[in-house]
Amino acid sequence: MKKIYLLLMLMSIVAAQSFAQRTLIHCGTLIDGKSDKVQKEMTIVIKDGEIESVAKGYQSPSQGDSVIDLKSKTVMPGLMDMHVHLEGETSPTSYIDEFKLNEADIAFNSTVYAKRTLMAGFTTVRDLGGTGVNTALRNAINSGKVVGPRIYSAGKIISTTGGHGDPTNSYRHDLMGDPAPIDGVVNGPYEARKAVRQHYKDGADVIKITATGGVLSVAKDGSGPQFQMDELKAIIETANEYGMITAAHAHGPEGMKRAVEAGITSIEHGTLMTPEVMELMKEKGTYYVPTITAGKYVAEKAKIDGFYPALVVPKALAIGPKIQSTFGEAYKKGVKIAFGTDAGVFPHGENGKEFGYMVEVGMPPMKAIQSATIVAAQMLKIDNKYGSVEKGKKADIIAVDENPIDNIHTMENVSFVMKDGVVYKSSK
Repeated sequence: MKKIYLLLMLMSIVAAQSFAQRTLIHCGTLIDGKSDKVQKEMTIVIKDGEIESVAKGYQSPSQGDSVIDLKSKTVMPGLMDMHVHLEGETSPTSYIDEFKLNEADIAFNSTVYAKRTLMAGFTTVRDLGGTGVNTALRNAINSGKVVGPRIYSAGKIISTTGGHGDPTNSYRHDLMGDPAPIDGVVNGPYEARKAVRQHYKDGADVIKITATGGVLSVAKDGSGPQFQMDELKAIIETANEYGMITAAHAHGPEGMKRAVEAGITSIEHGTLMTPEVMELMKEKGTYYVPTITAGKYVAEKAKIDGFYPALVVPKALAIGPKIQSTFGEAYKKGVKIAFGTDAGVFPHGENGKEFGYMVEVGMPPMKAIQSATIVAAQMLKIDNKYGSVEKGKKADIIAVDENPIDNIHTMENVSFVMKDGVVYKSSK
């Protein structure tokens, strides 16, 4: 009997300890990421970094429970930005910095940008191109060495020779060399497959290509197609075989059309998108990641003498202002929208401005929030764990001071951030 008694006592202690690990969040207003309805006076119960339950009313804590009072806040899932570049920020010195900064400098800078992004409420991001430090940053965050969002890294961009992602554009000849698939530069389907496999070997989660010319590269063309169909199919088919989604930087319609027909997961920027491309994207289920904030930023800075190289300025002035209106048309046509900003082109931490720009041209606030929660999670194929506040999901939770349905600009000032059940920011 004594042994049985001791065993029961031990079991009760273990059960009490397990139960005591719960955290209760009292939410004044809850946006769960899936429903179009705002819920009032809700309690989220968190245990071991996961959501145990979501219940109506303010649930009373049991012995050992901790309570987070967000009764005056609007609570929602952690936000997701599907287009960032955490290794740097655009500035008048950006182009010369390539020759001044060592990999270690880039790495230390990236930790600052990562923390700033998380504090802005973005618990998950897709980093769409860097030197490879972005992948190392992902690993450092995952292992708890660095504070930042969960990263899905593209490693280096894949481009063609002289294309938007060719890292040696504008270099003098003795420095230019002949970049190869290991550098993310390909010509032909065989090199295209090799580049994807190299990225997989290097630890990339996703594949990013430059389907057209771009704005900030020091090259003349900003919108023409830069891949042939056999190259695009080789990249996308190989990426699919390795379980990776794909993204295409694209401003001009022909490059977009080719990428969509080849099976790309998402079109980034999409500035000169035509109704034909929009219909094709709807048919293929392709996502659109608009990056309006970046477009507005480059158009503004291009007016400052010396901020960008002379070759960049006319492209920035022509392309930047058009992204917002294109987004508005694509949304009205029914193209799937996943939230993305191109942070790094503008200062990290200002990602929340994108919500206001989306709402300005017709997207309802709730749909804008869903584009940065459940829709983004669906695109990343992680919606079984992230993207909504519901039982069984990971506890990525943020809060803002006002109701964004009434004032979308409150999304620019996140006051509470929890990632995987750990509080990183609180107004208290």
